[in-house]
Amino acid sequence: MAKDTANNVERMVVTRIIDAPREIVWKAYTQPEYVQQWWGPKGFTSPSCRSDFRVGGTFLYCMRSPDGQEGWTGGQFHEIVPHEKIVYSMYFADSHGNRVDPAEIGVEHEAIDGVYDEVRFEDLGDGRTKITLIGNESMENARASGQLEGTQQILDKFAALVASL
Repeated sequence: MAKDTANNVERMVVTRIIDAPREIVWKAYTQPEYVQQWWGPKGFTSPSCRSDFRVGGTFLYCMRSPDGQEGWTGGQFHEIVPHEKIVYSMYFADSHGNRVDPAEIGVEHEAIDGVYDEVRFEDLGDGRTKITLIGNESMENARASGQLEGTQQILDKFAALVASL
């Protein structure tokens, strides 16, 4: 786990080994037509995914629950090191990308607003890539809010997609 030294808190860290070269993993993680296939936990779909993948660029993803309810996530890219690292922030949004107060949509615990998350991509050789998601959320809060479980399910979907490429 990564440590937030300023607050002495263990941050949420989720790691997965993907059986694919880093270039393919990067492509599947950064291109909207692929993100749309893995965004959201098990049973959820993503009917819309827009991204201006550059430092300062924004993204807007829609996640649809099995019962048809939609939730939108907006964000901004703060750092991009090709094939190595992405740093971004996220927030709840409406379908136009405007920020939405989590309480307005019935979210009691806000795990994403105003925090910076990081994704690292490490070439392990032999056609395998280690992907590490480091959230700014504490591991304790990530477990309590369901964010940890959701992130693990998203990575399951991501790994399945990459295996099909």
